Order: sequence, then C-alpha cells, then structure tokens
Amino acid sequence: MGDATNHIGTLREKPLHASLKRWYAEPGDAIEVPLDEFVIDLVRDDLLVEIQTRSFSSMKKKAKTLIDRGHRMIIVHPIAVDRWIVKIDEEGSELSRRKSPRHGAPLDLFSELVAFPKLMQSPNLAIDVLLTHEEEVRHHTPDKAWRRRGWSVLERRLIGVVDLVPLRDVTDLVGLLPPTLPTIFTTADIAAHAQCPRRIAQQAAYCLREMGAITIVGKQGNAIEYSITG
Repeated sequence: MGDATNHIGTLREKPLHASLKRWYAEPGDAIEVPLDEFVIDLVRDDLLVEIQTRSFSSMKKKAKTLIDRGHRMIIVHPIAVDRWIVKIDEEGSELSRRKSPRHGAPLDLFSELVAFPKLMQSPNLAIDVLLTHEEEVRHHTPDKAWRRRGWSVLERRLIGVVDLVPLRDVTDLVGLLPPTLPTIFTTADIAAHAQCPRRIAQQAAYCLREMGAITIVGKQGNAIEYSITG
C-alpha cells in the first residue's frame, strides 16, 4: 500500500510483522501509537490496525479492552498459502530450502479466532486475512524442538501478498465454509468439503456456534449436526 509516519521505534520487531506493516500502511497512517496502556501498530484516522502474525490469544485482552471502549479495530492476519522451509547455519548461510507440502487457506483463521469468537459480533471489529507466500527460517538448537530434530523456527519472512480476504461481520465468516456443504452438516462434512484437517473444522464449528452463526440441530451417532442459523 504505502508509507506512513513513524512515531516510535520498533525494536525486536520480527521481519514478517515489519514487512506486513509496511505493505498494509497507507500514506498518513501513524505507526506504533501509544493508546492508554497499549501501543497500536497503525492508526488510520479513528481506525486501529493491529498486525497479528501469531496467536490471537496473546492479544485477547488488548482487543477486548479497546473494542469495549468503543474503538474501531481491524486485525490483519497472514495465512501462508505457500511456505518455503529454509535452514541456515550458525553464520546465517543457507543450508537447504524446500517447499512445505502444507497449503494454508482462509478457513485456517478459525484456529486463531477460538481465542475470542464472540468478539466478532461487535460492529467495531473486522479482520483482513492476507494470503501470503512466506519463508520459514530455521536454525539448529539441539536442546529445543526435539520433534524437528533440533531445528527450531528463527523467524518468518514475507515473500509476497497474493490476496486479501476482508471479513467484516459474522456473515463473512460463515462464508469461509465450503459452499458445497449440505444444509445439515457435521465437522466431518466441513473437513471433507474443505479438504482441511478435522481439527480446523472443529474450531470453525466452535467459533461459529459461539457467534450464533450456526445452530445444533441433532446428532449423527456421536457427531453433532449443525445448520446455518436463519
């Protein structure tokens, strides 16, 4: 998008966060603005913009407090549709690079939204999902990340933004469900039609149920059946 006015330094800011903030900023935006007990990534007139690359649970208090005080907020969250795993040595030289078989999708947002699904009922909160290409840089730390044989994530880097998915209300979030879903569906149906892990389907159902967007209508064996509310 464009440049912005810088007010406060961004020490310890991760590369992905910094790159997304530059990409999303428009001329006239204020950067790193103190507001009450918080610091806001970008302020655009009366709109607060938070770039959230990690868990939404870490910003739950911040989001709820500011929304409850009547502020308008938009959360900008990247989901990597393609990711390259880059391993580096102690000097930072590249040892290997491979493309991850995992492809993210907008439905993955529900994995984070479980932190505060009901907050999306507020007209003051919106989300922009940025579909990205990213690098995940790993270095070897033998005492950590035993599941990855000692390779832990050092940082994530933005290669490019390929699309923006605006989510302005609960209806938009319902629209992330696969359009081929039957009228009455289970989380297994969501997983099958969206070709996503069952865990994400369950998180989507939980969030939408908490928002009042889907309703429990019965059971199929041990599986709960849902329909879209109204």
